Amino acid sequence: MLSWDVTGEVTAVSIDQGIGAVQRAGNRTVSPDNSTVFALTASGPGGAARASTAIRVFSAPPSAPPASLPRTPPATLEGRLASDVQDAYFDYDKSDLRSDAQDTLARDATALRSILRDFPKLVLTLEGHCDERGSAEYNLALGDRRASAAKDFLVQFGVPANSLKVISFGKERQVCAEQSEACWQSNRRVHFSAGP
Repeated sequence: MLSWDVTGEVTAVSIDQGIGAVQRAGNRTVSPDNSTVFALTASGPGGAARASTAIRVFSAPPSAPPASLPRTPPATLEGRLASDVQDAYFDYDKSDLRSDAQDTLARDATALRSILRDFPKLVLTLEGHCDERGSAEYNLALGDRRASAAKDFLVQFGVPANSLKVISFGKERQVCAEQSEACWQSNRRVHFSAGP
């Protein structure tokens, strides 16, 4: 609120900042956005007199952040591996990553980085698996190459190498026992597990 009262022989009174001519005495409510100096000029036969006042505008303090919800504890490690991480599959007698395996591992890398943030001491095992065809020794070597290829890919996507280890089960842990290409395909994979 601006208030003023001009005495003496005055012919004109005005206030700047867009208010303009005013009576000799009065008050006016103002609402400046920023700190502002208002100047009153009174003119008369003896000349002009000027008086000013400053109005300081303070920004409202920032509102308190909303009460944060309690952080839900992470799901079990096993549950997250089962729901967030998918197996990568391979062609017969191959250890190079197909495009669908690369897509799967790229998504897995994001999930694994999140899991490792929640379980920082975890070492994940990449299990290399093969279908039943071929010798045990050959399939152990092939499973190792598959798991190593997956590990190298994940490391390129920011998963720490020291949090990943490779093991081959060859053809020892089949998920399907039928004699069909669909079944053999489901066994040619890299699977993720926790622990040794």
